[in-house]
Amino acid sequence: MENFNKGFTYFICMVSAMGGLLFGYDWVVIGGAKPFYELYFGISGSASQQGLAMSIALVGCMIGACACGWLADRLGRRVLLIVSAFIFLSSAILTGAFNTFDAFLAARFFGGIGIGIASGLSPMYIAEVAPTPVRGKLVALNQMTIVAGILAAQIVNWRIAQPIPEGFTPDDIMNSWNGQMAWRWMFWAAALPAAVFLLLAFFIPESPRWQALRDRRQEARDTLARIGGTDYADVEMLAIETANARTAQQGGAGILLSRQFRKVLLLGLFIAVFQQWCGTNVIFNYAQEIFQSAGYSIGDVLFNIVVTGIANVIFTVVAIFVVDKLGRRRLMLMGAGGLCLIYAILGACYYLHVTGFFMVILVVAAIACYAMTLGPCTWVLLSELFPNRVRAVAMAACTFALWVGSSTLTYTFPALNRSLGSYGTFWIYAAVCGAGMIFFLLRLPETKGKSLEQLEDELVEK
Repeated sequence: MENFNKGFTYFICMVSAMGGLLFGYDWVVIGGAKPFYELYFGISGSASQQGLAMSIALVGCMIGACACGWLADRLGRRVLLIVSAFIFLSSAILTGAFNTFDAFLAARFFGGIGIGIASGLSPMYIAEVAPTPVRGKLVALNQMTIVAGILAAQIVNWRIAQPIPEGFTPDDIMNSWNGQMAWRWMFWAAALPAAVFLLLAFFIPESPRWQALRDRRQEARDTLARIGGTDYADVEMLAIETANARTAQQGGAGILLSRQFRKVLLLGLFIAVFQQWCGTNVIFNYAQEIFQSAGYSIGDVLFNIVVTGIANVIFTVVAIFVVDKLGRRRLMLMGAGGLCLIYAILGACYYLHVTGFFMVILVVAAIACYAMTLGPCTWVLLSELFPNRVRAVAMAACTFALWVGSSTLTYTFPALNRSLGSYGTFWIYAAVCGAGMIFFLLRLPETKGKSLEQLEDELVEK
């Protein structure tokens, strides 16, 4: 189908994907603010309080992900997008405004709820409104905005913070612009895109598939007609109503855990956790330690971190153009196999004490491989695999699993690195990626070019 209303369709998908932009920004911005707010709140000597400040948003993410499914089914996708935009805006303003550590934690926790909601809701909404031939490309836009948000946070942190003169003590830093205001503006910078997201979310339609589930058939038909015309709306409505009639039960956790959905749920959970356990996010979270162990100074490390961010954006753009051509299955196999090989080489280099530019090339290659395959394809697949009646709660379950995978990966890396060394840690990630490639080869179906209702017919057990 090439004759859909591209302007309208791309507009509503880009508005929804702004949730991904704010998700990416909020996820990374705290790293740049960390050295300054720790001095301001007097927690630089407390590892437990430092860890709490860094992880409290992750707790909010898990709660937001859990609540997303139930709320998306009750309120609708559009209303919940508006709620998430409001949370992002409020959190951005309050995190930078508060002067006590407890209030700062509360604002970060609140922002984490917004991340948890948006991380699953944005790709789900896009999948439900996008025409089949371009669904992969449009859902991948969400990953594009995530990595754009990450890069934006890196640039904002770099530009806002003033250079620290040599010989400055912690007290000097705390009493400087950086210690008093820079960290606040790092958080406040997200308020502008959050306000734009909140405003534009009022101008997008409700998901037609949610409308059909709520027996709002005429509204669903009208939305589909705006996307692809009346003939397209008739064909899609017939497919949606046929699929809904096959699954007479109401959606929810009960039906999701039933026998007919068990295999597809386990597949979705594996994909979600594997995207984190493949190890690439460790490179972002611990880039400084990785590059320093490869022989780089602090100044070089900061430059190399920006290089990884740029590579992440460039190869995510590549993914947008190939996901509907090469297909999701092939890209997932390429990603798992490619990372397995890169990590094996990276581990060997650490074992042989190789340092210098070649290590940067390997790290950038890992980022590029992930950005073009596992990063965007995970969200595309999770938004496609599940039937209309359970999509919201299934996406919530998978997003929650993804955040659990993220937290366990981040938590275990320092311990693995200390006990096994960098080489042993990356060899473990290589083994995980090899196992993932075998799993995808045996169990992952191709979803390219198939409608959501056709996928339901193929994947759900009768």
